[in-house]
Amino acid sequence: MELKLEKTEESLESQSMTPWKMFQRCQSYFQAVSTQGTKICPKPTLDEAIDALNGLQSNAAVIEKKRQDREKNGPNVTHSNVPETKRLSELVGVTLDDIDKLNVIHVSGTKGKGSTCAFCESILRAHGYKTGFYSSPHLVEVRERIRLNGLPLSKDMFTDYFWQCYNKLIEGKDSDGGSMPSYFKFLTVMAFKVFVQEKVDVAVIEVGIGGQYDCTNIVRKPVVCGITSLGIDHVSILGDTIEKIAWQKAGIMKPGCPAVTVPQPGDSLQVINQRAKEIGSSLTLAPPIEKYGWSSSSLELGIAGDVQYNNASLALQLCHTWLKKMKGQQDLTKNGVIPPQPHGQSENVDGIPEANIFAVTDLYHQGLKKCSWPGRSQTLKQGRITYFLDGAHTPRSIEVCGEWFNKASSRENKENGRIVRVLLFNSTGERESRKILKPLAGCGFDCAVFCPNIVSTSGDHADLTNNMVTMEKQMLRCQQNKEAFVQLLQTASANGPSDSDEHDIEGIPRKRSKKEYNLKELDIDSDVNENLTKSYAQNELNDFANSTSAPHPFSHKATIPTYAFPTIVDTLGFVSCGEAGPIPSNVDLPEILSTASTVHVLVTGSLHLVGAMLSVLNPDLN
Repeated sequence: MELKLEKTEESLESQSMTPWKMFQRCQSYFQAVSTQGTKICPKPTLDEAIDALNGLQSNAAVIEKKRQDREKNGPNVTHSNVPETKRLSELVGVTLDDIDKLNVIHVSGTKGKGSTCAFCESILRAHGYKTGFYSSPHLVEVRERIRLNGLPLSKDMFTDYFWQCYNKLIEGKDSDGGSMPSYFKFLTVMAFKVFVQEKVDVAVIEVGIGGQYDCTNIVRKPVVCGITSLGIDHVSILGDTIEKIAWQKAGIMKPGCPAVTVPQPGDSLQVINQRAKEIGSSLTLAPPIEKYGWSSSSLELGIAGDVQYNNASLALQLCHTWLKKMKGQQDLTKNGVIPPQPHGQSENVDGIPEANIFAVTDLYHQGLKKCSWPGRSQTLKQGRITYFLDGAHTPRSIEVCGEWFNKASSRENKENGRIVRVLLFNSTGERESRKILKPLAGCGFDCAVFCPNIVSTSGDHADLTNNMVTMEKQMLRCQQNKEAFVQLLQTASANGPSDSDEHDIEGIPRKRSKKEYNLKELDIDSDVNENLTKSYAQNELNDFANSTSAPHPFSHKATIPTYAFPTIVDTLGFVSCGEAGPIPSNVDLPEILSTASTVHVLVTGSLHLVGAMLSVLNPDLN
């Protein structure tokens, strides 16, 4: 059957013709190789696949309309995601029965779900299983989102699977009058296609946004579900209270499927528990990390930061449940897993029993220790500059990020003398700049720089293309972030640091302090754990790069310099004083930066910002 190749604005959402041309060329290729070997065009490339994939991004106007629709109709307008993803999966040859056989670990949450999934994947790979891992967003290359045995899909494999799925969906669109899926929905369908075809033993699936109406929630029979720490985020989609958000996140639980969560803020734990009862899922609470039996080895995590203890405990429980359910209690010891042992008193929190505690064997420990998850509490040394990168993007996670940075930077400060501290920040979407930045106002920065998640104006980083917001809006947000930080420093200088109270920075009552995790019982020192660890743009640069003075909260200096630049390349040139790139024109380097022998740069506020930075500093993510 000959395919219809006419271009429609709906299919490309007003984007360029490039994706459609790529489809035509790709389709011609596959038609040619299916005949007598007559090759009428070269095989489509990875670059062409990335261009076509980017064509599935909604443009800024479409995003704005969707936002207005949510304001009018409420967050549940996304309810079509799940049935639509089911339909698309069937078009590419993946049925729900196929997905049922993937032995899925499904994880939702606001903070730490990527890290928890990474721990799970690493642990089960250490046990000898073939793993599939779907996550979002990517840092440098989109191939990172779909992994086999811990590694991103190869370029050839990504290209082949992309065009298989893309062609099937184009054909289905033409036959039933539908439209092409969004960027994330397409990659979700493609991930399931890869995992089914490659016959993985386990598929670790990270939810995109929410849970109940997320594209990944076509999973009917997960082996086990996990819910990581919750916070206030994506309010126009999930709701504006922690309880509403908890309801959405708990939507991944399924009848007869065990679920594990961690201590949660406010009344969210009660909401999760109630939903578990309604759905028919058995819910338990991951215990504090020190309650496990660690035999002769001390705890080491491949991802730095105290916050990872919660994620590691949750991952241990998810993997233990998966192994127990998949292999049976009889075979657990043979596979290096020891059945539950009495290594501490079980508790009951908000009516939720604490999960069974067991002795952590070498295979578990190796999985935790060797886990690699860049962009989260990551340090990267380049000459006299150490970059501290963390994709925190909610007020609470920024607060934790600040604590990690202060501890790590202060330790080096004692060893190397005076160190200049620089904040490199961006925040996007609906997040309030002042709330996000507030925890950082007391970190004693000597300089602050604000930059959008744009690598350069050259267009050389196609994997990081964002069609969903205009450059003008990104620049405006950058300036708003800068002004908010100046105001926060002025307030801190006048009033001093505010004391913590019974509510966290998101206004949610605190329930369980990190200090309750007695790491001394494990004979662990947290320091040891962290050691593991075009012309338009130029005009904008000239406008943005004017320094603004702001009072410094905790030093004898009256001000610190603050700057805004339009690209990562410009920002790195400035921060490195020309070592990592050219210094932007019409900008005078502050003396404190140009004369510093050691500089610590905290990069945070957006995982996309971290990824853009790594695409220049460490594109191979070594």
